Amino acid sequence: MDIRFLGHAAFALEHDGKTVLVDPFLTGNPKAAASADEIAADAILLTHGHGDHYGDSVAIAKRTGAPVVAITEIAGEIGEEGIEVVDCNLGGTAELDWASVRLTPAWHTSTTPKGTVSTPAGLVIEFGDKRIYHLGDTALFGDLALPKHRGHIDVALMCIGGHYTMDRFDAVVAAELVGADQVIPCHYDTFPPIETDAQAFKSDVQNAGYAEVVVLDPGQTHTP
Repeated sequence: MDIRFLGHAAFALEHDGKTVLVDPFLTGNPKAAASADEIAADAILLTHGHGDHYGDSVAIAKRTGAPVVAITEIAGEIGEEGIEVVDCNLGGTAELDWASVRLTPAWHTSTTPKGTVSTPAGLVIEFGDKRIYHLGDTALFGDLALPKHRGHIDVALMCIGGHYTMDRFDAVVAAELVGADQVIPCHYDTFPPIETDAQAFKSDVQNAGYAEVVVLDPGQTHTP
């Protein structure tokens, strides 16, 4: 599987001719590595409703026909657009023919651009032969250690920018809790309030022996 960083917290996971988009905030994203009218999608997964994650999900879904997997309230809103949705709640698993995604807790807030209030989530994605944990926007909290008990985490996609989420120092602790083989940092440097030193985060995590950290520039691809 290839993991392509699209900037901010957006990723494209690609395997066997299928593409899963996570939090496709592209339009208005100064770090976007693709445009909403060109990106492929066979499924779109959302962690929560804030505009920098909800992003272009509706436009991409309408263009590609991709279903949107989201927590129940957000799925209900998007479904009103005539888009195929898979609604789940925390602890629930959305089963696709070729992948699955389980919603896990994240400590944050969530309101869509239309004003729908919902609960934020992390996403444990099983795709190909890999298990990818996108933590979503979250503060540091102990339950980040729980998903690995359901199955080993190959790669964690982890926010480190601070201000709106945990910062790079708390993210070091999160890396220990999650227990993934590899960590790809995200949600940093997009805007001034979340600028941080990703290389220092990498050094701290690797020196502690918690995981290998792969720092990607927007547009770069990593194959775990």
